[in-house]
Amino acid sequence: MSRLAPTFERLRAQGRRALIPFVTAGFPDPALTPAVLDALVAGGADVIELGVPFSDPMADGPVIQRAGERALAAGVDLARVLAMAHDFRIRHADVPLVLMGYANPIEAWELRHGAGSFARAAAQAGVDGVLVVDYPPEECAEFAATLRAHGLDLIFLLAPTSTEARMAQVGALASGYVYYVSLKGVTGAAHLDTAAVEAMLPRIRAHVRVPVGVGFGIRDAASAQAVGRHADAVVVGTRLIQALEAAPPQAAAAAAEALMRELRTALDALPPRDAAGA
Repeated sequence: MSRLAPTFERLRAQGRRALIPFVTAGFPDPALTPAVLDALVAGGADVIELGVPFSDPMADGPVIQRAGERALAAGVDLARVLAMAHDFRIRHADVPLVLMGYANPIEAWELRHGAGSFARAAAQAGVDGVLVVDYPPEECAEFAATLRAHGLDLIFLLAPTSTEARMAQVGALASGYVYYVSLKGVTGAAHLDTAAVEAMLPRIRAHVRVPVGVGFGIRDAASAQAVGRHADAVVVGTRLIQALEAAPPQAAAAAAEALMRELRTALDALPPRDAAGA
């Protein structure tokens, strides 16, 4: 079993929401990734999504695209991401780590190393879950089974346009948590409609038994609180990448930790989960 379920169970018992930062592996520099990951944990992250750089990131906005391009230019591929995950696991035994990316690097890995090799390598590296943006549920039942056999969770995206049928498909396969994309469009889009998020979450929960995290549009303490009133987890990506981009290299880890502390403090200031009625 991965570390995700125990983490969410602990947070639920405490009445708290999970804070899940996304960071591109190798950004702003491969040598800085370990320090940035450590800073995210120190700042209060409960789960970390580690982005696998890819040359055609169709769901990502310009900020995360730039981060991926910079990481690719520095030679960060799936093998290096798995090595970073392994090193992270040595330092942090209990913090769940999720790889987030696209199908192509995984399929290329399996072409080189054989069927089922990605799940095996990810499990050996200490990864807990995988989110593949372009793997729809109707096409990856076998992939989900392979991951489960190695103790890994398969995490799916849902969107404002998701139908009841798609939610049911996701509910049948998802484990760990579900990531609800709160906005139409790519990462970094601006307007966050918290009323729409509040209305959508009961529909999702009618089909999905795992926790629901909400991302896209989380930029500061206020937006984190607005989403945290209703979601099981708050996911922040673009804002974190911007903080890393703006900081000089020697201050990158400190910038990541400061943002996490801001968001963690905001989420912990909310009423406990049951008192909030969520």
